[in-house]
Amino acid sequence: MMLLIAEWLSFVDEGFGVLRYITLRTIFAAITALLVCLLYGPLLIAWLTRARIGQSIRDDGPQTHLEKAGTPTMGGAMIIVAVTLSTLLWSDLSVRQVWIVLFVTIGFGVVGWVDDYRKVMKGNSVGLTAREKLFWQIAVAGVAVVFIYITRVDAIETTLIVPFFKDVAFNFGIFFIPFSLLVLIGCSNAVNLTDGLDGLAILPSVLVAAGLGLIAYVSGHAIFAEYLHIPNIRGAGELTVFCSSLMGAGLGFLWFNTYPAQVFMGDVGALSIGAALGVVAVLVRQELVLLIMGGVFVMEAVSVILQVASFKLTGKRIFRMAPIHHHFELKGWPEPRIIVRFWIATVILVLIGLSTLKIR
Repeated sequence: MMLLIAEWLSFVDEGFGVLRYITLRTIFAAITALLVCLLYGPLLIAWLTRARIGQSIRDDGPQTHLEKAGTPTMGGAMIIVAVTLSTLLWSDLSVRQVWIVLFVTIGFGVVGWVDDYRKVMKGNSVGLTAREKLFWQIAVAGVAVVFIYITRVDAIETTLIVPFFKDVAFNFGIFFIPFSLLVLIGCSNAVNLTDGLDGLAILPSVLVAAGLGLIAYVSGHAIFAEYLHIPNIRGAGELTVFCSSLMGAGLGFLWFNTYPAQVFMGDVGALSIGAALGVVAVLVRQELVLLIMGGVFVMEAVSVILQVASFKLTGKRIFRMAPIHHHFELKGWPEPRIIVRFWIATVILVLIGLSTLKIR
């Protein structure tokens, strides 16, 4: 929106033309999203508290979590609002990728909202059944992925790029659709599984968004993309503005979610953030890099899969409790120690992911 206004105002003063630069709009997008959260957050938390929309705690989990019962949840709504407003304000709305990421973010947010609403109304931790949740995730992701496939401009937009190798790539063709569905839904649920401790999921999400935003910028820049031997995807640069909005909103949410949390993001936030990261990776053709950067999310999801598989096959558990952050809790690690160490691991993994831009 501001880009269009700047175009009109540039006829009056050429100085307004500076807003054409993605880098400047990226900075403004982060600041806008951060301010929206900081201003809107206290109002939302107060309303959630008055409405008694509090978190239900499983009694079979770590006992230290029982004191968190009743903490306002569904705070992820502030992230979605901030990201949407900031993206609409500072991005080029003529670029289809902008609408795709907003559709996925809001769509998965709605699924998460219904799940959270059922949890609150029923007073337990069930929410949507696994089958119901998966159905609606496939429905939202399916619309987005099919749209990406039928509106692709170049074959590179459906080609899997293998990191660390300059000329290794695989054109998926129609198989791009099921693969991308797996990426979106897998990333969405992995972030949701990670969201079990105060601030544990949000800062890694911010860091991964920063990494993907940088990749989106160079992917949309013909000269940088050619120099780095990565796909030059028309319009991908505008995803930098979206990622920046997600970073700003995430930091704003962390202000209230840091230990001890004043509010939890709930599924409305976790599912939407995970899907947002997944769809950005798909659009810039860096799904495998996302796997590296989001290693903490992958570890959390894999720990659940291994735990369930082991118990069903052998009757024994690999971890004291899954996801794995609960395992460390039951080993006696203080919650802040787990959180910060997972943050540190994510910083390292994002740097490794970014190194793939040059190491080829």
